[in-house]
Amino acid sequence: MIFEKYLIPDEMVDRFECVTPEHLLSLGKKFIICDIDNTLATYDDPTPPDNVVTWCRNMNEKGVTVAFVSNNHEERVALFNKNFGYAAYADSHKPGTKKLKTAMRDLGATAENAVLLGDQLLTDAAAAKSAGLYCIIVPPIRDKKNLFFRFKRWIEIPYVKKYRRTH
Repeated sequence: MIFEKYLIPDEMVDRFECVTPEHLLSLGKKFIICDIDNTLATYDDPTPPDNVVTWCRNMNEKGVTVAFVSNNHEERVALFNKNFGYAAYADSHKPGTKKLKTAMRDLGATAENAVLLGDQLLTDAAAAKSAGLYCIIVPPIRDKKNLFFRFKRWIEIPYVKKYRRTH
């Protein structure tokens, strides 16, 4: 398959809460860079739901630094991050890697000790793999149903199947 190197994540889990600090630390990962929309919250959640707040605090308490890198606009990312105060980067243009690399530099992270958590292979996995990051993908919380998103998900199908066959 073409693009296999960039579109097959290192892990796929059922939801973000399945990613624990203990698991990340066992992999040597001290930083988790998270997508927001459909990974941690729906597009309709302007602020983090309680389960996201609890999960993020648990990460921090156990020694894992959290940051956000989103393709969404500054206002959305700033509002979501308001009560956290984490490093947060909007308009990241994933699958481009510029904001991921900026986040790693600002955090003092490296590709070896950081992970990207997202919901899309064509943006999140491709960006993570291009930047040399370990990549964990979750199913979208509530996917958009427009033609563009349905087409993107259709393109992902063979890569998801390949992941499941090999893991």
